[in-house]
Amino acid sequence: MTDAMRPMASRDIATGIAITLILFALALNLPVIGFFLGVFIPLPVLFYRVKLGRRMGFWILGLTAGVMTAAMGKLSLDVLFYLELLVLGFALGETLFMNLSLERTILYTMGAVLGTSGALLLLYGILSPVGIGTLISDYVLNSLKLTLAIYEKMGVSEDAVQLISDSLDKIQYVLVRILPALAVGSALFVAWVNLLMARSMLGFKGLFFPDFGPMNRWKAPDVLVWGVIASGVFLLFPSKSLKMIGLNGLIILMGVYFLAGIAVVSFFFEKKGFPRFLRLILYGFIFMQQLVCLLVIGMGFFDTWINFRRMGTPPTKSE
Repeated sequence: MTDAMRPMASRDIATGIAITLILFALALNLPVIGFFLGVFIPLPVLFYRVKLGRRMGFWILGLTAGVMTAAMGKLSLDVLFYLELLVLGFALGETLFMNLSLERTILYTMGAVLGTSGALLLLYGILSPVGIGTLISDYVLNSLKLTLAIYEKMGVSEDAVQLISDSLDKIQYVLVRILPALAVGSALFVAWVNLLMARSMLGFKGLFFPDFGPMNRWKAPDVLVWGVIASGVFLLFPSKSLKMIGLNGLIILMGVYFLAGIAVVSFFFEKKGFPRFLRLILYGFIFMQQLVCLLVIGMGFFDTWINFRRMGTPPTKSE
């Protein structure tokens, strides 16, 4: 790097750190909107990794991680979560230069994130006076109690709050055992969203981005149908362990088919020429409405056979 380029690189590093920390602060302090903004924490790391290279990108990752840890006061599961968002952004930036398919780019990124998450979680468990199982169980229970308190402040009926309160132990039991699927599903969703955003930002700045083709033409691999069938079969067994394996498998695959369904929705938004602001409103509606989410998942699943976008079929004379 030349002397003339160093001030510009330093400014970019400072900008990347500042943007990431702003998103981090908003995610911590805004209960609902902050959750959605937190999804984009990996984006500045990804963007400046591509723009500045591996070494400068790693500086952004390391310095931001240090400030985040200091701001939280101590090492905790929450800190590990935010650190892994930074790792996701950096790993995604690395895989963009590996000339991989879209699926492998996402899979390699998730592998890096889940691998480092497991290592950090194991280390944290070793350093903690209690076991990792107890740590996770207590963390889930505290999160449920916090959610219950938020519901009370939002004016949810006393009967509903009491029903949830009486079922906390059962909810905790299930949540602890589906955490692997929730971790995989979350990493998948965050990686996909940041990849979409990075494509627009990097393209606008004239920076490198691999040619994955139109991402709204993507469909889930056909072989995943067998995973859905196998997971459903596991749910039929009387063993609780096998039921949880099946439930974890279904949750992960539902995440994949949700992205496939969103690709179908995006395809038709584009085909019908929907304005960008209207698309954003409709996407927000999809994410907020559970029933609509299930419909999108079903669309992604049945696209395997129905081929909603008519991809790979010759046009008819009327077309």
